[in-house]
Amino acid sequence: MTKNTILKEWIEEIIDLCSPDNIIFWEGTKSQYDLLADDLVKKGKAIRLNPQKRPNSLLFRSDPSDVARVEKRTFISTTLERDAGPTNNWISPQVLKPLMINLYRNCMTGRTMYVIPFSMGPIGHEFSKIGVEITDSPYVALNMHIMTRTGKSVLHLIDEGAEFVKCLHSVGYPLQPGQIDPEWPCAPMEQKYISHFPEDNMIWSYGSGYGGNALLGKKCFALRIASNQARREGWLAEHMLILKLTDPNGKINYVTGAFPSACGKTNLAMINPSLKGWKAETCGDDIAWMHVKEDGRLYAINPENGFFGVTSGTSEKSNPNALETVRSDTIFTNTALTDDMDIWWEDLTDEVPDHLIDWHGNHWYKGVSKDRPDHANARFTAPLTNCPSLAKEYEEAVPVSAILFGGRRPTTIPLIHQSFDFNHGIFIGSIMGSEITAATIDENIGKVRRDPFAMLPFIGYNIADYVNHWATILNQSSNELLPKIFFVNWFRKDANNRYIWPGFGENSRILKWILERTEGAENYIETPIGFVPDINKLDLSNLDISAESLNTLFAVEKDTWLKEIQSIENYYEATYGGNLPEVLQNQLHNLKLRFDEI
Repeated sequence: MTKNTILKEWIEEIIDLCSPDNIIFWEGTKSQYDLLADDLVKKGKAIRLNPQKRPNSLLFRSDPSDVARVEKRTFISTTLERDAGPTNNWISPQVLKPLMINLYRNCMTGRTMYVIPFSMGPIGHEFSKIGVEITDSPYVALNMHIMTRTGKSVLHLIDEGAEFVKCLHSVGYPLQPGQIDPEWPCAPMEQKYISHFPEDNMIWSYGSGYGGNALLGKKCFALRIASNQARREGWLAEHMLILKLTDPNGKINYVTGAFPSACGKTNLAMINPSLKGWKAETCGDDIAWMHVKEDGRLYAINPENGFFGVTSGTSEKSNPNALETVRSDTIFTNTALTDDMDIWWEDLTDEVPDHLIDWHGNHWYKGVSKDRPDHANARFTAPLTNCPSLAKEYEEAVPVSAILFGGRRPTTIPLIHQSFDFNHGIFIGSIMGSEITAATIDENIGKVRRDPFAMLPFIGYNIADYVNHWATILNQSSNELLPKIFFVNWFRKDANNRYIWPGFGENSRILKWILERTEGAENYIETPIGFVPDINKLDLSNLDISAESLNTLFAVEKDTWLKEIQSIENYYEATYGGNLPEVLQNQLHNLKLRFDEI
């Protein structure tokens, strides 16, 4: 039990409200984790995978209604609607708190309540933040054990007076005496609420047991609540990977990168460079907390302790380091199960097994069954320390040389371009996004779905204030000391609709050019949108790619960009209205002028 009066009173308040049958304080030990995992296997809520193939690993299957983050049921609750802004769902605290209290009343009847003290970032680090998640989900307890630093050492800091974010979660499925508990309890969609109260440093989640809806240290704390803390305290909480790069001469640089979903973020975080003598190591694949320190440089740290990755598309070709990461001590959710009690997902192997148990628990036969055997959003949860490419500095704040933004754009955007300065970098971050394709049932096929800074679902306050906050970072330093900002687009296509750039390990060639630019190399051509590589000074050794393809990859076409500018203006008007930040107004104006001059 805790000596902290605030925590003690909050726990007692939640016990009175939610009425759990039992209470367990999470101590963060392996033995506690193993006991809970064994109990879930015995109860049929988890499947123990083949210990020879996948030691100490589990498979869970969620309810079909509870398979991903539910953005339409995710809320930012502030006193003023303006503070939540146009990109968030807003409900007043005066309305939302009583509504959710009614849902929470007796919601843990028949269940065990877990009290999980956790640290986002290394325990005691100057950049770290602390939370306590109270949950009735053993699945959440196991995942939080992997994804965060948990247990007594965190509780000790709270007992010493450290502030903490209150995180309350329930699956929303109380059990009456004799009632059978389903394999994956959850509430109906209309009763799901993932609610953030930034003015109170508090998160309330109800009705979902899945991923970012329930692992409240993830997107809820590390981005939505932390982005508010960052604005108040003068730093950045961003949806970014952190990558360590060492060149053949032993020089080390660190880059961060923000990409929308399905744009190769985890693959880049675990890249195996194709260029001889280059080494890449992983500091983090999803979230970066960044502060300007006394020397004027921007430093980043990964606040997480594990990977919560999408399995689909991960293969030996795309990401061998990820496959090695999930060899043991991993929780899988909604993958298929093989006959020898191992997992399988689409694209894992070239050869599809003849028979599988699908993510619903039903038999699946190749060539007969219609639906895919795994869910498209199937996940793995694995410790950072499993990753063979993990950098030794993974628990340190590292100086950032470059920030990458990106998107999936088959046309218009070149493979790589650099912003003219930090404010221009804010502009290119604000317009990033991906083109809607036929893979999605959408009447807007061919249009660009903007995802500014890859943060659209995760900015915990008004997007205009968020952009303005980015601009204040320049006031803490200078263009010379802050990271250089780039836009990458691995997905440019040719006239036959084929990807031009080979990607994966070959992306190291672009990373090399980026680092050369951070040191001022004269290896570029200036265009109206920024600096693009001088093809003659790009390392293309042993790469089979035609001159025509290269010209397409780096083309900046005036007619196409005039259409892009119109698209940007329409997006800005729809998103910001009359509240467009001055930094974006100025950069858009300057972009138009540059195209007028050619």
